Amino acid sequence: GDDRCLAFRDIAPQAPVHVLVIPRQPIESLREATESDAALLGHLLLVAAKVAKQEGLENWRTVINSGAEAGQTVFHLHVHVIGGRPLAWPPG
Repeated sequence: GDDRCLAFRDIAPQAPVHVLVIPRQPIESLREATESDAALLGHLLLVAAKVAKQEGLENWRTVINSGAEAGQTVFHLHVHVIGGRPLAWPPG
């Protein structure tokens, strides 16, 4: 993490590496994000890539769920960084 976001391991990991990157500024979901959040959203993705590399991942998936039916359970926007095993497509 840094002054704009936190990064920590998911309490219910779906892969050997499953880290959440969460902005300190509350945004409920990507649906509620506005143009004024553009720099922060880009920063979250760069931090997600940094976290993945620090975890030794060469391949990983980033996921942002928006809304309960999409799997969002915590209504504070966050980026999942998932890797360390082969990941199927499509998810869900």
